[in-house]
Amino acid sequence: MKILKKILFPVLMVATLFTACKKDDDKPSRSSHKVVFKAIGSSGVTLSHGLYGWDQSVTTLSNLTGNTWTSPEVTSPAEAINLNVLINGAGATSAATLKVQIFVDGELKSEGNSAGTVLSASANYRF
Repeated sequence: MKILKKILFPVLMVATLFTACKKDDDKPSRSSHKVVFKAIGSSGVTLSHGLYGWDQSVTTLSNLTGNTWTSPEVTSPAEAINLNVLINGAGATSAATLKVQIFVDGELKSEGNSAGTVLSASANYRF
């Protein structure tokens, strides 16, 4: 019996150690993401300015022209929590619309809309 205790006790201790140190699979690992921001205005809309980015890393846009805009593809860092986009513009009539979108790794994740002659559309996405 003493021999069994001497063998069994260390084996149980090692098994307990490996079980206690097992990686936590409940929390997914965070990684960077490819992100694209877009703005699409209806006919007669003129975009003016806005901003886009993640958390406190923001890019300001000024002197936009036309009724559409697409950001360059950017890589958000693994520690990023929020993505944001805000675009302003002017519509020729009260029926004018402006839509902004956030794409993460090629998938549309968030969208915001505005309508009227004074347009301000925003969207955000939380990882």
